[in-house]
Amino acid sequence: MENINIDQFMSLAAKEAENNLRTGDGGPFGAVIANGQDILVTAHNQVLKDQDPTAHAEITAIRKATKKLGSYDLSGYTLYTSCYPCPMCLGAIIWSNIKVAYYGNTAKDAAKIGFRDDYIYDFIKKSGRNENVLDLRPSHRDLTIKAFNEFSDQRTKVIY
Repeated sequence: MENINIDQFMSLAAKEAENNLRTGDGGPFGAVIANGQDILVTAHNQVLKDQDPTAHAEITAIRKATKKLGSYDLSGYTLYTSCYPCPMCLGAIIWSNIKVAYYGNTAKDAAKIGFRDDYIYDFIKKSGRNENVLDLRPSHRDLTIKAFNEFSDQRTKVIY
């Protein structure tokens, strides 16, 4: 088994989060993506800097990593993050094929400082049935299913 220094990577993720308190780029969140002992990228939350609600530390790290590698597939890489990932970040981690993620702070820790992941988890549990969060309505499937059907018929596919 490889001698992976989890302490080092988690320390870097924590440092990214702490530095964000001074830069004001976004919330106090940091992330690292590594392969074995090799650090691929470090990143932090950039929601305020980029005016992008999706620029969470994990997503920013995934974007940097995939651009650096020239691939959407991060199989074999590990994510180290300063906090339990929100639902959006969990989805991105899974879609990028990262199979192991270490986190520091819990979702409850994030809630205590004002981050609202809990209501998103509740929304997902209720299959999108909470109009106070989002009124999610099906519409015009007859128009949108055509591209799916054509994709299904293609011989060469990219599925991630």
